[in-house]
Amino acid sequence: MTASILTVDDSASLRMAIRIALTGAGYTVTEAADGAEGLAKATETRFDLIVTDLNMPNMDGLEMIRALRQQPSQAGVPIIFLTTESDDSMKAQAKAAGATGWLVKPFQPEQLIRVAQKVLAR
Repeated sequence: MTASILTVDDSASLRMAIRIALTGAGYTVTEAADGAEGLAKATETRFDLIVTDLNMPNMDGLEMIRALRQQPSQAGVPIIFLTTESDDSMKAQAKAAGATGWLVKPFQPEQLIRVAQKVLAR
């Protein structure tokens, strides 16, 4: 079965780059433009992995992760931050909110695929 991945980012060009990398590796990708849309899509459908930006309008990545981690249906779903932020205190907040991992933009497609393969192999 193909793993389904939700990407949440307010940049259409970045969502496209993520989609190209992940679909090229055989994953099914669903996109959301901000945390609120990401939360709605993740509530409707259980994804195998969520890749989210941190800084977005309407609802940021941290708020979205906190909301998802409140839902029993989302238990155990790995969530990777893909963001320009590399501050240790921000990483600590993300981990406390329930993030599984962290990638800094700009990212290499192979790097994203490796992280996806690693967390999906659990």
